[in-house]
This record gives sequence, C-alpha cells and structure tokens, in this order.
Amino acid sequence: MPESSLPGGFINHVVRVGATVRRPASARTGFIGDLLKMFEASGWPGAPRYRGIDEEGREVLTYLDGHVAWEPQQPLAVYSDESLLRVTQLVREFHDLTAGTALAGSHEVVCHNDLAPKNTVYQPVGGALRPVAFIDWDLAAPGARIHDVAHVCWQYLGLGPSVGDASEAARRLRLIADSYELVNCRDLVSVILWWQDRCWRGIEAAADSGDLAMIRLRDAGVVTEVQEAYQWVSDQRVNLDRALR
Repeated sequence: MPESSLPGGFINHVVRVGATVRRPASARTGFIGDLLKMFEASGWPGAPRYRGIDEEGREVLTYLDGHVAWEPQQPLAVYSDESLLRVTQLVREFHDLTAGTALAGSHEVVCHNDLAPKNTVYQPVGGALRPVAFIDWDLAAPGARIHDVAHVCWQYLGLGPSVGDASEAARRLRLIADSYELVNCRDLVSVILWWQDRCWRGIEAAADSGDLAMIRLRDAGVVTEVQEAYQWVSDQRVNLDRALR
C-alpha cells in the first residue's frame, strides 16, 4: 500500500498506510502496546488500537479519522468549555482504567504525559467539533493523576503570555479541576510549573547532547516559549491558586 506522511509530527516521522499508522518503534513499544491492548479489551474508544510491528520494525496502530488540532489557529469549538470538559472526562476515564493495574505498578495510574490539542482527535458531535481520542502515547508511564491534569491545564488553556484574560484562565483552571474531581487541586499550579521547568530543561539537555529532534525544537524557539510560559504562570500564581481554593 502507498504511504503518506501525517502532518504535525515534529519529532517522529509518522505515516499512514491504509487504515493504519506506522511510527518508529522504541524501547517503550512493549509497554505502550500493552497499554493500548488493555484499552481495547476494556472497550475504551479514546486511543488507537495496537496492531504489532510491521516488516520494517515500525509500530502499527489503527488510524483515527478526525481533526487533529496541531496548527496554532484552530476552530473555536476546539477551545470551548464543552471540549475542555470532554478532554477532562477522557483523562479521568483512562486514569480510572489503569488505576491498580500492573501497568501502573506502585503509582496511582498510567499517565499519557503529553496531553495537548496536537495529540487530540476531534470529530463532529452534535454539530460541533469535540475531542474523542488521544494519540501519541509514546511518553505514557506510571505516574500521579495530577501530572496529566496539570499538563491539560497548561496545554489546553495555553497558559502563557498569549493568554488575554488571566481571570478567564483561572476560571477554566477551576473547571478542569472540578470536572476531574481532583483531590489535591491546591498543588495544581505547582505541578504546572514543574512541567514547564522540566520541559525546557529537558529540551536543552537533550539538544546539548546532540539529539537532532531536540535541536530542532530549540532552534524553533520552543525553549524560549516554555520559559516565557513558566514566567507568566509564576507571575499569575496568586490569582490561579486563589481560583482553586
């Protein structure tokens, strides 16, 4: 079958072959395969299905049709409260599925660790685009619920200097915490800052060691962008924390 490159992949070269997606395998392919097979066995529709390794050593996943929000400008429905609530519900669903399993080990759940609009498939539901699934599970690992919830807050709210209304961001931050029913929501802003600090430092360190993908990210200005986002959250921390009390 012919292959066609899928847009949006900045780190891995991902292609579509018929009704499947092929992506480079890694040392974590076994874990990710087991995770996706568990989702399939449970009937959870929010992730692609794992179909093994092809003759070129690539992971084979089912292709999820829909709109992937990887470009900077998106339809308003992608950023709506309704879509945000559905994202949060999907996160809670797969967290609850993985809690107490061998894959989570001694941790609360298995986390996706890269939840963002660019890794979300949207489909028309009731006349508007709504999130239906997450893709790019290659960073999934055992972790704490709050880690994924904080990443959702950072990425789906676009927390950073481009936020026009900090009070609106604070309202939506509380919306996410309440929708998820997060127990330790007072720590949420601290974990958002932890993610941002970890992100830019990780890119820098990997780029300095010669990782070509991370060099491309740094050259594209991602380190500076994340540092500025970190500073914005730090400056707004009192207001954001207040919304979670």
